[in-house]
Amino acid sequence: MERARFITIFFIGFTHLVVSQTVDVQYDKYSSTAAYAGRKLEKSLLGQGYQVKGEQVDYSINLTLDDKILDKEAYAITREGNHITITGGDGKGLIYGSLSLAEDLGNGVSLEKTKARNQIPNLAFRAIKFNLPWDAYREGYAMDLHMETCRSVDFWESFLDMMAENRFNALTLWNLHPFTFMIKPKNFPEASPFTDREMKEWQDLYHTIFRMAKERGIETYIVNWNIFVSSEFAKAHNVALENLKNRIHYGIGDTSEVVKRYTRESVTQVLEEYPNLSGLGFTHGEAMRGMTPAQRQDWFKDTFIEGIRLADRKTKLIHRIPLLADNDAEQLTRDAMEELDFLEGPIWAEVKFNWSHAHSTPKFIKVHGGKLGDTYFKPEPKNYKIAWMARNEDFFCLRWGEPNFIRKHISTNTQSYVGGYFVGSEGYIPAKDYFTKITDSVDWKYAFQRQWLFYKLWGRLLYDPSTPDAVFEAAFTRRYGKEGENLLQAYSLASTVPLRLASSFDFTWDFSLYSEGFMAMNGQSMDYISIDRQIEQQPADPNYVSVSDYVKKRLLGESFSKDRITPPVLANMLEKDCQMALRLIKNIDIDKNNSLLYEVADIKVWANLGMYFAEKLKGAEALQTYRLEGGEKNKQNGIKHLQNALGFWDKVIVITSPLYMEMPLAAYSYPHEGNASVINDNRKFHWKKLRPEVAKDIVIAKNTVVESNGQ
Repeated sequence: MERARFITIFFIGFTHLVVSQTVDVQYDKYSSTAAYAGRKLEKSLLGQGYQVKGEQVDYSINLTLDDKILDKEAYAITREGNHITITGGDGKGLIYGSLSLAEDLGNGVSLEKTKARNQIPNLAFRAIKFNLPWDAYREGYAMDLHMETCRSVDFWESFLDMMAENRFNALTLWNLHPFTFMIKPKNFPEASPFTDREMKEWQDLYHTIFRMAKERGIETYIVNWNIFVSSEFAKAHNVALENLKNRIHYGIGDTSEVVKRYTRESVTQVLEEYPNLSGLGFTHGEAMRGMTPAQRQDWFKDTFIEGIRLADRKTKLIHRIPLLADNDAEQLTRDAMEELDFLEGPIWAEVKFNWSHAHSTPKFIKVHGGKLGDTYFKPEPKNYKIAWMARNEDFFCLRWGEPNFIRKHISTNTQSYVGGYFVGSEGYIPAKDYFTKITDSVDWKYAFQRQWLFYKLWGRLLYDPSTPDAVFEAAFTRRYGKEGENLLQAYSLASTVPLRLASSFDFTWDFSLYSEGFMAMNGQSMDYISIDRQIEQQPADPNYVSVSDYVKKRLLGESFSKDRITPPVLANMLEKDCQMALRLIKNIDIDKNNSLLYEVADIKVWANLGMYFAEKLKGAEALQTYRLEGGEKNKQNGIKHLQNALGFWDKVIVITSPLYMEMPLAAYSYPHEGNASVINDNRKFHWKKLRPEVAKDIVIAKNTVVESNGQ
């Protein structure tokens, strides 16, 4: 409520100019998408002081469809005198056109100054990956704490509004076995753990989510891992018993006929009971141990695919690419997708971009399991399109936004066989805000609202990569007035820090790197990245050079080409951008706005983490030089730079301690003798908790000796 009042006051100068003007908004009230577009536009008009409807009309706005002149999801705004027409190629385009005009109004542009414009979507599939907290892939407190929030209709209404505003057009909901919460299987009622009343509550929630999404032009998909069944089903039929052991991800695939039938019938029943659900997705992955790629593909053909075929409706499909890099498996999967001719296409073939860390380099380096060949791309697929999974496992607390990185990502990776992107996390659910200490008078309620810039940049740029920075700068101005003028540029500079860390530090799965915490997996635990680890770790991006390789080659009198990013070059880039970011926010007045306080603080944190990283790289180079060549000056330089690094880490602690609570990290698990052991369930993160490890780098430097074998 405080947020809404602030916006009204801020734009009162504009509303005085139009308070007596009346607008008639005409739209098809029987179309759910047109009605949503009309309501959003009317709300914006009222917010800027216009009257909606009246005896005498000063302006008329007509919302109409024309799929003959406009593509799907495209829109055009035209004006003749005091008559404005918003035309959509479909209902989604109509929503986007209406939101575009509403955005103008929010920026203080009167109807009198409305300019004609049009936009067409760059990518057809712009999805959010959302892991649900019930029967969750990751276990433990960090998931469970979102349960109440994610069962709230108000939360989903806000989240879906955000998606529509930012031009996301698909919501994908993920958990191990979704059917338990959506249906009471007709032929397997024993599979349900719920009473009729409890089942209805779950069904009402799903029906409401799917209905609200459809109104906003958003497709919905449920995506699962395999082969999971409910505990009740497993016990009743004495099958899939490994499903009972903490819902382990590494279980043996149970392909019993009763499991196949249950899965197949559940697929059909879900599709028939939820007409607003757009489609399903499945994974060649968990709980399928011991099965060959061919056996896994046969499983899906007999269960999911057959269940879809038997349903009395058309369905869309997300077909996740097998979680391994293998030419035979790739060809098998491609052939299977090309044979599916009864789906509402195209099939979205999901591929993890750079495994779990898309926020690294925009170069396509690896997928889950290693490098990917060109089997899926050559020849050009006919029945499917690649949809990159842009996973974020690198920053959950700190706000982030670097538009040029996203533009580069899109321009580099949207070949003709690419249909779109997923954006989201595995180890983080953007629902309950468990970060914020100062909750008074902030303009967010839910976690995703804290990261508004992240979603706005990804969504708007996936829709149209040519969207200028002015659009995002205006969003800051709407929120903070004149104090917001430099924030986009400052974020763009400071947000390079995690990208550069992840480009310079090789990774694999989710917890192999956590960039905002400068943590990485060390054996079976996630720890602070020590100075020794920083020296030896090879980069993810082959254009980067590790500290160990750089020092070794330099001491041999050799050099790297100018396009390579060596540790000194990287340190200089970090210092330059982070110092500029700090200068841009130096004079911002944060005393009267707690939301702005957090925005500015996060830029400061990223910038100081970047300065810490630069000093650490300098210390690493000096220390490794001492180890290989000797020279007391090298050792002392290493100690000095690591002391400087600790100083910047201490600044991060000073900034974050009054603002952020200790944050639970998602639990992870490892296979052990066929079972999985859950690790890290009670661990909480805060930069202050890592200070002893940061200080230990200095001790390591002081105790370092020259290696006996020299160079």
